[in-house]
Amino acid sequence: MAENTIEAKVENLLKEKIEYLGYELYDVEYLKEGKEYHLCIYIDKPTGIDILDCEKVNEIINPILDDADYIKEQYFLEVSSSGLEKKLRKPQHFEKQIGKKVEVTLYSKIEGKKVFQGFLKEYTNEYLILECGEENIKIDLKQIASAKSVYDW
Repeated sequence: MAENTIEAKVENLLKEKIEYLGYELYDVEYLKEGKEYHLCIYIDKPTGIDILDCEKVNEIINPILDDADYIKEQYFLEVSSSGLEKKLRKPQHFEKQIGKKVEVTLYSKIEGKKVFQGFLKEYTNEYLILECGEENIKIDLKQIASAKSVYDW
């Protein structure tokens, strides 16, 4: 994430404050859905997140965001859990998942498939290696459309 994006600025602004409250700032997304803008703040903690956690964080960060005035458009602020199946967008997200099951969706097919599910064996700034059954598949990071952790229900 480039340091001058709204997402990076918001993350830098809020990270310490959210950590001080006892939460991890997992990710920040600034999205346009239809005509509306959404600033999504994803938080986590070892015991999980509930609605009261989200309300607590929202109350603290809302005035901080208003004062910083990084976003000129009207937007909806959403504070929520990072979820059981977390989006993997940053190097640290992938690094935490090494040895765990992940799902990777590609822009174009490799070996006739666009979706791979397996154990993340290795992650670098250029590629990752997934153990899918008996074979290891090397995937260039530029080929990845989306990735997430997999929760075994």
